[in-house]
Amino acid sequence: MEKLTELVDGSINGVIWNIIPWLLIAAGIYFGLRTLFVQVRMLPTMLKAVAEKPPVARDERGNEIQDGERVGISAFKAFTISAASRVGTGNIAGVALAISIGGPGAVFWMWMIAIVGGATAFVESTLAQLWKSRDINGHYHGGPAFYMTRGLGWKPLAVIFAVALSFTYGFVYNAIQTNSIVDAVGVSLNSDSTTLKLIVAVAVASLTALVIFGGVTRIASVTQIIVPLMAVAYIIVGLIVVLMNLSEVPGMVGLIVGHALGIKQVAGAGIGMAFGIGMRRGLFSNEAGQGSAPNAAATATVSHPVKQGLVQTLGVYFDTLVVCTITAFVVLLGPAVTYGRDDIQGVSLTQTALADSVGSWGAHFITFILFFLAFSSVIGNVYLAQANIEYLSESKKVMTIFRLGVIAFVFFGAFGSLPLVWALGDTMAGTMAIINIIAIVPLGGIVFKLLKNFNDQRKKGLDPVFHRDMLPEAKNVEVWDGSDSATRRGWLERRSLREFT
Repeated sequence: MEKLTELVDGSINGVIWNIIPWLLIAAGIYFGLRTLFVQVRMLPTMLKAVAEKPPVARDERGNEIQDGERVGISAFKAFTISAASRVGTGNIAGVALAISIGGPGAVFWMWMIAIVGGATAFVESTLAQLWKSRDINGHYHGGPAFYMTRGLGWKPLAVIFAVALSFTYGFVYNAIQTNSIVDAVGVSLNSDSTTLKLIVAVAVASLTALVIFGGVTRIASVTQIIVPLMAVAYIIVGLIVVLMNLSEVPGMVGLIVGHALGIKQVAGAGIGMAFGIGMRRGLFSNEAGQGSAPNAAATATVSHPVKQGLVQTLGVYFDTLVVCTITAFVVLLGPAVTYGRDDIQGVSLTQTALADSVGSWGAHFITFILFFLAFSSVIGNVYLAQANIEYLSESKKVMTIFRLGVIAFVFFGAFGSLPLVWALGDTMAGTMAIINIIAIVPLGGIVFKLLKNFNDQRKKGLDPVFHRDMLPEAKNVEVWDGSDSATRRGWLERRSLREFT
C-alpha cells in the first residue's frame, strides 16, 4: 500500500501538479480579464439568479399548460447538486489535510484559486447550459463532454473526459467520502477496529444504493434538504468558535498570508509546499475548471445560459471562501499543529481542534456533520458521473453495472489508507482539469458574446432571455430554439432583440 501511495503521489502527481496550478491560474486570469472580472463585478446578480424559479410550462403557441406547473430543475436545485459534490470532505477533512501538510499558507492559496477560478467556473457552466441536451421526458443533460463534441467537434476528447469523470466521481471520490466518515467515527468512538470500518461501510453503501437507484429527481430532492441544513449548522458552530477567539483572528490571518508569501516561516512546510497543497485541496474542494460542476449546471431550467454560469460561480465562493475558511479558522485556533508529511491528519485534526474550543461534544458534532455532508457528496458525485455514463452509453445494463461499481467503491473506501485515496483523488482531479481547460479556452469567445448579450438586455431593463438565433456562430445548439419551455414566452416578448453581436 505504501509503495502504491508513493508511486501515485510522488511520481504521477509530481508531474501533473507541476503543470496544473499554472494552468488554472493562467485560465482564470485570461477569463477574468476578458469578462472584466465577472466573478467579482456581478456578485449581486449571482445572488438574484440563484433564487430564480424555473418557468411555467407552455405549448407551441406560448400558452400555459399542466395547470401552470413549473418544469425542470431550478437554478437552486442545480446549485445544490453541484454543492453536494463540492461541500463535503474537502471542506472539513481536505482543509485540515492541507494545513497538516502545507502549513497555514495553504489556506491562502485555496482562497486565491477560488477567486481566480470563479471566472473559469462561470465559463464552463455557461458553456454547459448553451450546449445542453433534452431527453424525451423534458429533462436536461450536459457538461464538458457535450460542449467538447458540439462546440469543438472533438468527440475523442469528449469520450476520454467522460470516462475520466465517471471513474473519478463514481469511484475514487466516493471512496474518499467513506474514508473520511470512517476516520471521523473512529475519533468519536476512540476505535480503529475492522469491525467498526465494516459497519460504516455497510451503512453508507446501503444508503447510497437506496438513493442512486431512484434517479435524478430523488437526488436533487435529497441534496436540496441535506446540504443547506448541514452547511448552515457547521458554519454557525464555526462562527461561534471564531467569535469566542475574536482577538486572535488578526494574528491568524497574518499567519496565513505571511506563510503563503514567505514573510513568516513555519517549520516543516515551506512556501512551495503551501502553494502546491493549497492548489490541490482548493481544486478538490471548489472544482473550478475541473469540469464537474457543468454537468449539474446543464440540468437547470433558466432563461439565459449566463444565469447558471453566475450561479455556479457563487457555488465556488460558498464552498471555499465560506465553508473552507470556517474549517481553517477552527483548526488554526486549536492546539498547535505539526506540519509536514510525517504526521498527515485529515478530519481528526478538525475534530480535535473543535473539541479544544467547545468541549468534547465538538468531535462528535463533526462526525455528525461530516457523515451527512460526505453522504450528500456521494449522491452528488453519482449524479455527475451518471450524466457522463449516459453520454457514453444509453444501455440500462451499463448504468446498473456502474451503480454497482459505485457501491463497491463506497464500501472499499472504508478500508483504504488516507494518503492513498487522497493521492488518487489528486491524480484524477488534475487529469480532468487539463482536459477541460484545453476545451474551454478556445470556446471562451462564445461565452464572452453570451455575457455581452446578457448585459445588453439588462441595460434595457429586461429579464435576459436567450434564443440560439442570437448567436448563429454557435453550431449544434439543440435547445434554446424558442419552443423550449424555458425561453418561449420571453422570446415571443423580445423578438426584436436579435441585434446580438
